[in-house]
Amino acid sequence: MELSWYPAPGKLNLFLHVLGRRDEGEYAGYHELQTVFRLIDRSDRVAISVRDDGEIRFSGLFGEDNLCVRAARLLQSHTRKGCEITLEKNLPIGGGSSDAATVLLALNRAWQLRLKRDELLSLGAKLGADVPFFLYGRNAIAEGIGERLEALELRPAWYLVLTPQVSVSTKETFESALTHRSKRLKIPPFLSGQGANDLEAAVVARYPDVAAGLAWLRQHRPQARMTGSGACVFAEFETEAEARALHSALPGEMRGFVARGLERHPLYGFTD
Repeated sequence: MELSWYPAPGKLNLFLHVLGRRDEGEYAGYHELQTVFRLIDRSDRVAISVRDDGEIRFSGLFGEDNLCVRAARLLQSHTRKGCEITLEKNLPIGGGSSDAATVLLALNRAWQLRLKRDELLSLGAKLGADVPFFLYGRNAIAEGIGERLEALELRPAWYLVLTPQVSVSTKETFESALTHRSKRLKIPPFLSGQGANDLEAAVVARYPDVAAGLAWLRQHRPQARMTGSGACVFAEFETEAEARALHSALPGEMRGFVARGLERHPLYGFTD
């Protein structure tokens, strides 16, 4: 069986506003958000080969609970084929949404299903709120629970991302954020540093390593902020040299990486 490797890029929330909570409908209980998603070139890698016996086999983190396996099983309702999946992690824990999207995109082609992007987006939403963004494949404004996406052109940029080695409780963080609700921004245009991350204060208060990383970054880049529900924090730069210079000055106990902002997902054309 021929094994093919596919990228699963990371993303940053350039800002994240919590607007409230839905009280009714399909997504009752979920939080209403507004955010800008930015793709970056730091990626996990997913290897896939086709099996004809209908079995789905996986090697990587979390075994059968991995989102990659769930994605493959969801798509398997359209075929009798199976696959081998191998996951190579380069992103911080929590990048499973991108991994799942890459599995859907790659298997749609490998299994010759020819599902359109809209069909994959509907499947992806069943796996998690961020999965549709990676299937959408472009930097975007996201609203609702993240399911309403509108393409957004962003200027070239580089990022220094710090990766505190803590596991943040997303549920607890969102509950805390409800005490502070932001207003919806009018976009476009989107300017670097616009908005804020409404989840940041709750995470910083609970996780000293996140607080320390963010405080250090802000000594050098005052507009640094947390991405998503944490634990990663980041700063934006116009050039790679600036980002790498600050990366080289990281205190010994801090970890991070430099990444370039992307305009498109590397697999953007897979559903065309």
